[in-house]
Amino acid sequence: MFDIILDRKIRVALIGCGRIAANHFGAIETHAEHLQLVAVCDNNPAALAAAAQRYGVPGHARLDDLLEQERFDLAIICTPSGMHPDQVVKCARAGVHVMTEKPMATRWQDGVRMVRACDEAGVRLFVVKQNRRNTTLQLLKRAITEKRFGRIYMVHLNVFWTRPQEYYDAARWRGTWELDGGALMNQASHYVDLIDWLIGPVADVQAMTGTLERDIEVEDTAVMNVRWRNGALGSMAVTMLTYPKNLEGSITILGEKGSVRVGGLAVNEIQHWQFEDVRDYDADIKSANYETTSVYGFGHPLYYNNVIEVLRGQAEPETDGREGLKSLEVLIAAYLSARDGRTVSLPLEY
Repeated sequence: MFDIILDRKIRVALIGCGRIAANHFGAIETHAEHLQLVAVCDNNPAALAAAAQRYGVPGHARLDDLLEQERFDLAIICTPSGMHPDQVVKCARAGVHVMTEKPMATRWQDGVRMVRACDEAGVRLFVVKQNRRNTTLQLLKRAITEKRFGRIYMVHLNVFWTRPQEYYDAARWRGTWELDGGALMNQASHYVDLIDWLIGPVADVQAMTGTLERDIEVEDTAVMNVRWRNGALGSMAVTMLTYPKNLEGSITILGEKGSVRVGGLAVNEIQHWQFEDVRDYDADIKSANYETTSVYGFGHPLYYNNVIEVLRGQAEPETDGREGLKSLEVLIAAYLSARDGRTVSLPLEY
């Protein structure tokens, strides 16, 4: 059993005040009725000072100091991906629920270790998958759940974005195997998540990766073939070299009784929607489209809704640690396939 918080605001601390933290600060402000930010933590003095001053909370340079000196219910981890495992384990052992940004880890065994540590400590582990809350993808998920496609034959995903060399040079951890991962692991992580969440468990993965232009350890471009256990075939194309700016984040699904393409900059436009049958919500597809200049979308406040309800004892988590492991497993399979030039079958462990 997990402790339920009903009689007060949920106290949260944010760890890592960089690029993605702005989305979390915004979500916390949106849910000010239920959430109280009590502290921030970052080893970058400038980022720490700016966040602490702006939100009027104590700032800590070390996670150990934060855990020793502050009382809070939920740690929000926004640090480089390779740092997530140790930080999550440390928070869990301190009796704190944890929300971690994507990807939950850069190694399979680290992801398993995170889940195990939270289980043993009796705390919740949430993995942020805010794109699932996009209205466009919610409609697509509903159509799949209602089996409107019939048998799904083929699925294709594109992530055609750009990250200039300056992006990687701005922080030493970016573009490294240890802390970041490449175009698949980092930038396309939310799209890899759609592979299992929408279509189902994966059977086989084949991948090729390349570092074609950027001066980094990891890949800036990748392609992947997928066979699902339900027999569907699919592919994914990812690059951070699109000229001159981010172009597209899309998914196309072709089935026995339906065809859909959700595209735009970040799956924010339903561009094709055709089924053999007709449902009342088909009229909602145009209103579901939204303008965005951000590849992150606007799903963080909606994601926080579920986290709050879970900690209030009113819901089950939509994306807990085990759900996060599903996309991590596909990612690790892709890297193994690219490295060894072979098909990798799932699950990785039996």
